[in-house]
Amino acid sequence: MPDMNSWPTGRLLSTAARLVEHSWNGKLAAAGLTHAGVIALDVLSRAGEPMSQANIAQKVRVQNQTMGKTLSRLQAWAYIRRHPSPSDRRSQIVSITDLGTEVINEAREVDRTILTRAAGDGDRLRKDLQSIIDLLSRNPGTTSHTKQKPGNRSV
Repeated sequence: MPDMNSWPTGRLLSTAARLVEHSWNGKLAAAGLTHAGVIALDVLSRAGEPMSQANIAQKVRVQNQTMGKTLSRLQAWAYIRRHPSPSDRRSQIVSITDLGTEVINEAREVDRTILTRAAGDGDRLRKDLQSIIDLLSRNPGTTSHTKQKPGNRSV
């Protein structure tokens, strides 16, 4: 096991996120789900009404094309239905099926069990992660992306 005490926080977060995603994918593979699919189904389920593909992508914070690939997999498993928008034929309207509702409820239980085993206080971890996301979402310009001359770096 590597000495993680010296790892920067960003590395800890990204490694933990990757491992949680791999764990999810392993547990949900038999149902044809991936971590991305669960997130899309969760958004649809909580919305309680059909949504455009673009709106789902925006809520999940991915590109529309990326969401399209995820939705194609969900549609192949009959977890969602897609049809052209009546107001804009280029836009897809997505609705969750009864089977999709069943599988998202099962996936939520998987989520609870993965972090309950891993984190001593899963609720505290969730609150801390929500705070990080909220802070960085509101202040996206807090890091500088301007190039500096070599030797004049501020890290």
